[in-house]
Amino acid sequence: MTNILIALVLILLIATLVQVLRVSELLSELKNQDVNEVTNKDNATQSRILLIVGTLFLGSVVWQFVNWIPLMLPPASSVHGAVIDSLMQFTMLLIIFVFFITQPLLFWYGYKYNKSKENPIAFFYPHNNKLEVIWTVVPSIVLTAVILYGLSAWDKITNADTTDSQIIELYAKQFDWTARYAGEDNTLGFSNYKLVKGPNQLGVDLTDVFAQDDVVIKEVHLAVNKPVLLKMRSRDVIHSAFLPHFRVQMNCVPGMITQFAFTPTQTTAEMKIQEGEDFEFVLLCNKICGAAHYNMQMKFVVETEEEYTAWMASQKTVNNTLTKKQ
Repeated sequence: MTNILIALVLILLIATLVQVLRVSELLSELKNQDVNEVTNKDNATQSRILLIVGTLFLGSVVWQFVNWIPLMLPPASSVHGAVIDSLMQFTMLLIIFVFFITQPLLFWYGYKYNKSKENPIAFFYPHNNKLEVIWTVVPSIVLTAVILYGLSAWDKITNADTTDSQIIELYAKQFDWTARYAGEDNTLGFSNYKLVKGPNQLGVDLTDVFAQDDVVIKEVHLAVNKPVLLKMRSRDVIHSAFLPHFRVQMNCVPGMITQFAFTPTQTTAEMKIQEGEDFEFVLLCNKICGAAHYNMQMKFVVETEEEYTAWMASQKTVNNTLTKKQ
């Protein structure tokens, strides 16, 4: 009911404004005035409005920084995440620096040099080769440096050494996640969509020797400061594995395997102390993959190596669980 009343009020306001404008046009016709003519008074008024709106806009930007920055993600909980955060901070500071130089000048000069009798006329300066070179070359150099910095960061992230990484498969389907550990041999067993049947929802080939010690779970546990290689598959549509606190994101594409390597640097217990007792590392889907897209969440737990070893020892292998169910 409240939404209907708000909509009606907005409609009435729009109708009122239309009628006011119409009355203004009729009065102008009675006075033989051209409603499309822009007078010096109009210019002066608009320039003041521009200055007021511009000042309020800049004030709102500052207010958003003050109030919204504390609501952003905490510092990254992965090694490569620190590189991403540094790149993001550098880029944002550069943009903000340029923004707070150019925007005040834009609003001020729009006000100062409005076309009215009281204000001076701006100096007409059609061309200057030296200035053209400066504001073409300087931004080009700065942007080239930013691009090279970004490419260097991307290279470090995507070409990470995965020799000693724990291999974990993330299997996406509408609308949940399943994880499969590579077991003691650290080699994932063969899988095929044609083998998806009954409890074998990942299509694991139970005759493959490498699959015998694989572990299928619904909650991922990781050892802190130990590298992990996530291998990702999708059963149906394109999903996107997103671990915001680790700065990890990679599409899960049907018919192919994608991957992302990272090393967690903080345990869940440490993050609970910093962020509150309700904190959890969560895997999300960052693609709108259907009606229940919001349900695609899976808990990640980062713990000490001793805790991780004890947890892994308590898990049953695919060979034990699926064979019995079948």
